[in-house]
Amino acid sequence: MNTPFQGQDGEVGTAIVLHPVLPVSASTVTGNRIIEDVLEEAAGLARAIWLEVIDCRAIKVTRPMPGTLFGKGNVELVAKLVEELEPTVVIVDHPLTPIQQRNLEKEWNAKVLDRTGLILEIFGARAQTSEGKIQVELAALEYQQSRLVRSWTHLERQRGGAGFMGGPGETQIEMDRRMIRDKITRLKRELEQVRKTRDLQRRGREKTPFPIVALVGYTNAGKSTLFNHITGSGVFAKDLLFATLDPTMRQLKLPNAQQVILADTVGFISNLPTHLVAAFRATLEQVKFADVILHVRDISTHDTMAQRQDVISVLTDLEIDYETDPRIIEILNKIDALPPEIQGDVRRDAKFEDRKVALSALTGVGVDTLLSMITDIVGQNRLTVTYVIPPEDGEALAWLYNRANILTRKDKDNAITLTLDIDPADRGRFEDRFSYHAKNVKEPKIEEHIHAE
Repeated sequence: MNTPFQGQDGEVGTAIVLHPVLPVSASTVTGNRIIEDVLEEAAGLARAIWLEVIDCRAIKVTRPMPGTLFGKGNVELVAKLVEELEPTVVIVDHPLTPIQQRNLEKEWNAKVLDRTGLILEIFGARAQTSEGKIQVELAALEYQQSRLVRSWTHLERQRGGAGFMGGPGETQIEMDRRMIRDKITRLKRELEQVRKTRDLQRRGREKTPFPIVALVGYTNAGKSTLFNHITGSGVFAKDLLFATLDPTMRQLKLPNAQQVILADTVGFISNLPTHLVAAFRATLEQVKFADVILHVRDISTHDTMAQRQDVISVLTDLEIDYETDPRIIEILNKIDALPPEIQGDVRRDAKFEDRKVALSALTGVGVDTLLSMITDIVGQNRLTVTYVIPPEDGEALAWLYNRANILTRKDKDNAITLTLDIDPADRGRFEDRFSYHAKNVKEPKIEEHIHAE
């Protein structure tokens, strides 16, 4: 996959990354984060589209300037840096107004990209599904619509004519805006149709006996690595922000033989651009209806608590109460990256808290404990039943061994008595297919829980 900022000969593009440290009242990115972690995330966003970061620095902005954001001295400082390093692009880790972006490009004589534009570039490079591509294009057009300013000569010309060619006196910029509006309208119609199709698919899945287990977490927390380890699949997983964008689903067999669907979702990030919050909300809708929610945290980063809060904020927007929802398991991932003495502390702390587990998705340490916790949650609705099966009915026995968790087995000359726990839907399928009837049915103790609607 190539970066859109490659040179003519295909060489990797270079970037200077600037993070403006604004007064607390004006800051939309830094918040309470450690500045080193903020800079590393900003550089990581640039590397996510294969840009080589040749300089990354924080610049204090005492008073944001309406025309350039940065003060005159800092604008001149960066201009000298650009002249010296000749980057392909200068990335400002903060939203810029169209005027600010245009003025900075003139002052620095270089391409300037703000945080919103950079994340749009990443999403555009990552989207694979039809829905993902439509969402990216829609967000990009809404972003572009606000940036049609009178900065080029062709935007000053007026066009005559009628109909779609523009009415009398319609300027080129008005035509550009109208074309974008029309395309946005068309894309929203297409997206609505895709969502209707996805809703039908989701309702179809609800009729199957397979619970949904959804992975959520801050970008680069290790969700895809954990997904691959558990399912044995080859989903793209790399030390890149937003390494995966489109939701991925795989079937998984739990230790009690129950089948579930494991779903990997797009990674969260602080201060996701407004255009993308709305456009990508649909990709997270499956989390609302999941039977289990796995929150994967990178416990090795200094920023782990701030990232945790960002994820909680997004889940709250989805009407999921993080502190009380019994579906949530918090995963303290990347313990292998911690010093041995700290690893022990993290593991001990996790043992004393419900629905929390310390593990390494890379090495597999702790994954068995996670699978047991998932099994406990999805198994709450399962029935404990007893069947008496003739020894010669191998097909029925094999069906039960494949779809149920066998608790006890007693063999006699003419009968095999199996006590097992099984999903209610699977019980119905088994009895319809093989005409056996359960004995000693024990109803589960079901926790009161209503999915967010």
